[in-house]
Amino acid sequence: MESKSILKYARISPRKVRRVTNLIMGRQAGDAMINLNFLPHKGGKLVAKVLKSAMANAEQKKVADPESMKISRIYVDQGPTMKRMMPRAQGRADVIRKRTSHITLILEE
Repeated sequence: MESKSILKYARISPRKVRRVTNLIMGRQAGDAMINLNFLPHKGGKLVAKVLKSAMANAEQKKVADPESMKISRIYVDQGPTMKRMMPRAQGRADVIRKRTSHITLILEE
């Protein structure tokens, strides 16, 4: 059986989150949670939140022991980009892109 958790519209770029997700791919949930708690990245806190939710889902469905489940898949998709304008010299404007992410995590026995 599997347990799944999704975080949508996270205000961080997918590239920054993938740096964290590559570290925990294929690990057991308990070990991954310990590693995520000590990472200095903002993405580590967001991924830890998603992992905690997936573990709670597994416990709720009584699938297996959430600590011993393995992270089978974790992927980060790009969400919608918010566009903001910043004034520049001589009446021009630059576009500031505020990117968002959708983080999906799947645990299996």
